[in-house]
Amino acid sequence: MAEIEFSVLKGQCLDRRIDNMDDMKTEVAAWEKDRNNRTKKIDWQFTTSDARIKLKRLYPKL
Repeated sequence: MAEIEFSVLKGQCLDRRIDNMDDMKTEVAAWEKDRNNRTKKIDWQFTTSDARIKLKRLYPKL
């Protein structure tokens, strides 16, 4: 799930040049606070059993 959050952060907050680290930390902290307050849920598109079929090379045999 961390990869999803990084992708959202990149699209919503880091989509422009930020001149220095202090400004970036401030921007990311504000984005993070807003994101946490919204408590967005992830809408998974398929079940674990479907994932085992579609992504079988990534799942061990049970």
